[in-house]
Amino acid sequence: MDRTQRLADPELLDPEHEEVHLARGTRTGVPLAIAIHSTRSGPAIGGCRIRGYSTWHEGLADVLRLSRAMTLKCALAELPHGGGKAVAMVPDRPLAPGTRPALIRDIADRIAQLDGRYLTGPDLGSGPEDMAVIHDHAQGWAFCRPESRGGSGDSSPGTARGVVVALTAALAHTHGRGLSGLRVGVVGFGRVGRLVASSLAAADAQVIVSDVDDGLRPEAERRGLAWASTELLHEELDVLVPAATGGLLTAATARSCRATLVVGPANNQLADEGVEAVLRERGIVWIPDVIASAGGIIHAVCREELDLDEVATNARIDAIGDKVSRILEVARDQGTTTSQAARAVAAETDQAVSR
Repeated sequence: MDRTQRLADPELLDPEHEEVHLARGTRTGVPLAIAIHSTRSGPAIGGCRIRGYSTWHEGLADVLRLSRAMTLKCALAELPHGGGKAVAMVPDRPLAPGTRPALIRDIADRIAQLDGRYLTGPDLGSGPEDMAVIHDHAQGWAFCRPESRGGSGDSSPGTARGVVVALTAALAHTHGRGLSGLRVGVVGFGRVGRLVASSLAAADAQVIVSDVDDGLRPEAERRGLAWASTELLHEELDVLVPAATGGLLTAATARSCRATLVVGPANNQLADEGVEAVLRERGIVWIPDVIASAGGIIHAVCREELDLDEVATNARIDAIGDKVSRILEVARDQGTTTSQAARAVAAETDQAVSR
């Protein structure tokens, strides 16, 4: 891989993407990828992901998938943006002392070179303090700085609120009931997962959580949540909430999943498109993550760009429920999958805006 490279290889670059940039950080040598899927509705936005990949090809595939999904997410959320994504492909071992600040500066440099065509925010491996550095060194093109530094802060509460709204709307549509008494499994007890789990428990749902880090168990139990001793995909559940990394649902796990509804904030929950067909055949309703996880980006854009107050911003997040209901109506009426219905609903929104 060249030290800096704008990709034109059709085998690597989805022709739908406007731009894909692949480079090594000048300070760290860490491979960095930034994908701009679309700027038709406005500058591209998407999170900054810092994680280990087995190869740079794997990281590139991730940035392409995620940026494409962000365009759909922005359309469904009715935000004046297209989709983008930034990925830093760090080694699987811990970074050397002092490397991380240099990596954030490397990311900021690359974003600055895009002249405002891409704006970033927190994602897996990054947070508000990182966004403050990127904002300072990339001409302000970063969302979710700490509130003390003029930003909208952590996007996790907005994301969690949107998940609960989506789940509640889906339950009303598919089960005709509320959260009380439901058996819910939350896979992933990170910043968003713990907020979702706590909100569901407060609504009298029976919540079981799991995480690859067993050290989080005391925190879960302190919040009154049950800790899973077995794989939640095989548990008898009403709802499964994927709140960790993507790819949780493969064709095999979809066949063994015992929940009747799947809705959560994790990106790329399905390992491939064929998984949704397996879920549908088994009568399991899946709410696409592009709408279920939209609360965080709605909060950031509404607070920092559209200058809405918290009440108006929360109302925009709560409108996720209406979109979920519409997606389920379209899927039912047209006999399609929910992901196909989500694209149809996004097209409805786009047509309404362009008129």
